[in-house]
Amino acid sequence: MNEVKEALRNIEQKCKLFQQQQFIFIGALQHTRENARDTLRPVASISQVQSYMDHHCNSSTDRRVLNMFLNICNDLSKLCQTLEAVYSGNSVTDGILERCKLLLSHSNDLSTIRAKYPHVVVNRLSCDEVSNYGGIVSLIPIVLDCMKEWVAHSEKLLQHRLHNVSGGSAVSEKRASQDAPAGAAVSQKPPSGHLEAQTSTNKDNVQVWGSNHVQKNHLNHTDNHGGKHKSPWKPPGRHA
Repeated sequence: MNEVKEALRNIEQKCKLFQQQQFIFIGALQHTRENARDTLRPVASISQVQSYMDHHCNSSTDRRVLNMFLNICNDLSKLCQTLEAVYSGNSVTDGILERCKLLLSHSNDLSTIRAKYPHVVVNRLSCDEVSNYGGIVSLIPIVLDCMKEWVAHSEKLLQHRLHNVSGGSAVSEKRASQDAPAGAAVSQKPPSGHLEAQTSTNKDNVQVWGSNHVQKNHLNHTDNHGGKHKSPWKPPGRHA
């Protein structure tokens, strides 16, 4: 989409330069119409402008401005074909491209189209000029508006698709977590190494306590046993 916007910006720059030379363009059409003795009908198609430039143009200035108009129309037509071939849209975007292709068709009758506000290309013309050149000067501004509309709709469509994909992934993860077995839950059981160390420590404490208890009991038992069977010590030679 960025490439499309860049291409459209480049065409717009050419259009701005061309619009600055609108009166030169009208003069070139008037000169070539007179040379072709074709002043009764309005300039109503791209092919008509092409014919005037190819066969009835005697001025390099007229040729330059007529060629600028034809080149811009050709650039817009190529951009439409590229978008149609590369980007898959919906009925709205497809309809916009079809309208652009129809407007840019060399044989299409442009006599009834008029560029509206904020475009001022028609307002710059006199009433006689509007009837003869109003359609041909309105062509490029109208197609540019259509192309901008196509970009806006395409960006919304792309955002909608990305939102749906992102939402679907979130729903899948949520369902996966809900469907997970109970054993998959995080266990609160302490690590086995910690448990073994704790058990070993407890056993050692029990053994130490048991050893002390047995030793103490043994000493008590020995003292008691000695008190019962051993007579007290008496000095030698004296007997009670």
